[in-house]
Amino acid sequence: MTTIPRASANIHFHYIWHHRVNRPVILFLHGFMGNCHEFDEVITLLGENFSYLILDLPGHGKTQILGDGDNYRMAATADVIMQLLDNLRISQCFLVGYSMGGRLGLYLALHFPHRFYQVVLESASPGLKTESARQERIRTDAQIARKILRCGEKEDFLRFLDNWYSQEVFGDIKHHPQFSQMLQSRLTNQPQELAKSLNFMGTGSQPSLWEKLETNRIPILLLVGEKDSKFVEINREITPYSHLFQLHIISDAAHNIHLEKADTFAEYMNNYFHLIAATDKV
Repeated sequence: MTTIPRASANIHFHYIWHHRVNRPVILFLHGFMGNCHEFDEVITLLGENFSYLILDLPGHGKTQILGDGDNYRMAATADVIMQLLDNLRISQCFLVGYSMGGRLGLYLALHFPHRFYQVVLESASPGLKTESARQERIRTDAQIARKILRCGEKEDFLRFLDNWYSQEVFGDIKHHPQFSQMLQSRLTNQPQELAKSLNFMGTGSQPSLWEKLETNRIPILLLVGEKDSKFVEINREITPYSHLFQLHIISDAAHNIHLEKADTFAEYMNNYFHLIAATDKV
C-alpha cells in the first residue's frame, strides 16, 4: 500500500494506491462527507484479485485545493483524476462511485470512456434536467452548506450528522452496527471544505448528464437499494437510455449499500467486473 499526496494543477489529491502486479485496477470514488477509507470493508472482501486506487475527493479528507471554488467543480476534478491515472500509468481501470462519487463516476464514464472497462454506480444520478430544478437545488445546497459552516464544535457537527442520516434515503442506517464508526470517519472532514464541495459539486451545480446518457459506450451497472425509492425511480429512468446500462435493486438496503450490505456489494462487483483486464500494465 502506498499513500501519497500528489500535486497536479490546483488539486493536490491525497490517495491510497494498493498496487498488485498484473491485477486490474479499481478506482473508488466516495460519497459526500466520505474519504478514502469509505470502501475499506468492500476492498477486504474483494481480496487480492485487484489493485485499488482510492481518492479523497475535493473538500474531503486530506486532499488540498488551491485557488477558487472552480477547482472543486466536477469538470476540474475529472481532469485531474485523468492526470493522476496518467501519472500512475493506469491506461484503463474499473470504476466504482457512490452517491456524489457516482455522479462524478458517470461524468467520467461519459467523457472518458476509453479509460474504463466497466463501471459500477451506487445510488447515483445524472444530475437535474432543467435549469429551474438546478437553481432550486443550488439554493437548497447553499442552505445546507451554511448549516455545516455553523458547526464550530464537534458536538455541533455530530448533531448535523444525526439529522443528515435521518433522511428517508438512508433508511435504517442509524441502526447499523457500524454507524458509529462511520460517524467518526465523517468527523475527520473539515466543515468549511465540505461546504465548498456542496456549493461547487452538489447536484445543482454539476452539469446535467441526461442528454449524454444515450452516448454511453461502456457497460455500467446501476445499484440502488429497494428502500431508497427516490434513487430507484431515478435509476429506472436512466436504464432505457442505453442497452449498456444494467439496473439491480438490492433488497433490504437503502442509499448506502456498501455499508449496509457489504458482502452483497462485493459479490456484485466480483461478478460484474469480469477479469478482462488481467494483463493490465500498471
